[in-house]
Amino acid sequence: MTAPTDMISLEQAQELILSRVAKLDTETVPLLDAMGRVAAVDLASDMNVSPFAHAAMDGFAMHREDLLEASDENPVELDVIAEVPAGGVFEGAIGHGQCVRIMTGAALPADADAVEKYEVVGIVSGDGKTGSRVSFSSCPKERANIRETGEEAKAGEVVVSAGERIGDAGVGFLASCGVLEVPVYRRPRVAIIPIGSELVEPPAIPGPGHIRNSNGYAIAACVRNAGGIADMHPIVPDTLEALSAAVTKAVADHDFVITTGGASNGDYDFIKPVVEELGELLMTTVNMRPGKAQTFGLVEGVPVFGLPGNPAAAYMGFQLIIRKGLRAMQGYSAFEHPHVWAHISQGRKKKDSRRIFLRATLTRGDDGQLTVTPASNQSSGLFGVIQKSNCVAIMPEGFEPIATGDLIECILLDVPEEVVL
Repeated sequence: MTAPTDMISLEQAQELILSRVAKLDTETVPLLDAMGRVAAVDLASDMNVSPFAHAAMDGFAMHREDLLEASDENPVELDVIAEVPAGGVFEGAIGHGQCVRIMTGAALPADADAVEKYEVVGIVSGDGKTGSRVSFSSCPKERANIRETGEEAKAGEVVVSAGERIGDAGVGFLASCGVLEVPVYRRPRVAIIPIGSELVEPPAIPGPGHIRNSNGYAIAACVRNAGGIADMHPIVPDTLEALSAAVTKAVADHDFVITTGGASNGDYDFIKPVVEELGELLMTTVNMRPGKAQTFGLVEGVPVFGLPGNPAAAYMGFQLIIRKGLRAMQGYSAFEHPHVWAHISQGRKKKDSRRIFLRATLTRGDDGQLTVTPASNQSSGLFGVIQKSNCVAIMPEGFEPIATGDLIECILLDVPEEVVL
């Protein structure tokens, strides 16, 4: 069993956070607000969808047996006796030798058993509407171009299962099924506590020795992107007492607490002793670069995660570890961003045995081959490089160099976890 001070692998860190969070309670939201969230219960249709058989395209409805002998050499002619627009109903009878012009979505006449699309029907006389005579050069298949009653869903049938993410098309599907209120897992309320006596809030112009609080804004944006509710707290100075008070206050009314800065082993880094003093310290370092210093524990049962102060290190810690926990709390079952393999544009030596995540850009050549180009500046103190990157390229643990053209694994952090490539 590892001690909290032992360096652990990224996979162990991910498993640790997933083991210490649980799905939140549920809330019922209007259908549009359920988009992108996870259904907490099975959702069933209140009727057949569609409630009636209807034409799948503009055309002519008829008795199929009238056209059994139809061919290019021997076309069969029928009289058009009526028109049925979308929203209309033809309640008469279709006699043999007759047909009805019908629009997409219109209810199928009771005694029609096929629809032939308009484009392949010839006009013998008239304009194709009521009173015209039209010709058919083939016999459609039985029930051709007809959408049947209950084709998409039957009354009482479960159309979205508990645990299923509701997409934008799902919103339309649920609307057609009469589901306008949806029980979903609650979004976690996340406290974000920037740590550092050197920090000032934008738009203040920093004086000597000070910098703007960019980490707080970036992590708040990450929380929102992960589906959480970001609650930015005031900057906390570098004292044990101030940080202890801020964490104690935050865990009282939040589902998750994230601090930025103060996660290393300097004289003014206090998140580790604060978590250990107030609760249970579970993790302090992860075998990754950037982002070695990652503190995780529980205070009053609430997950508290201390991110490093360097922007890239904080960002990678969130994306690769915290994000999974926040998604698990919302009932999601997919936790991995898509991975692809690409040829690296330029070889790289390795002076650090940790797993290294290079901010990089993927491109696809005319031959379809993916190439990944790491940013020239890999400083962990930069946000701009991440903004201009579209992936991170992974250099595995150890000191093995990578040669130009080698295949290297890349994570597409801007592609949703549900996407399969």
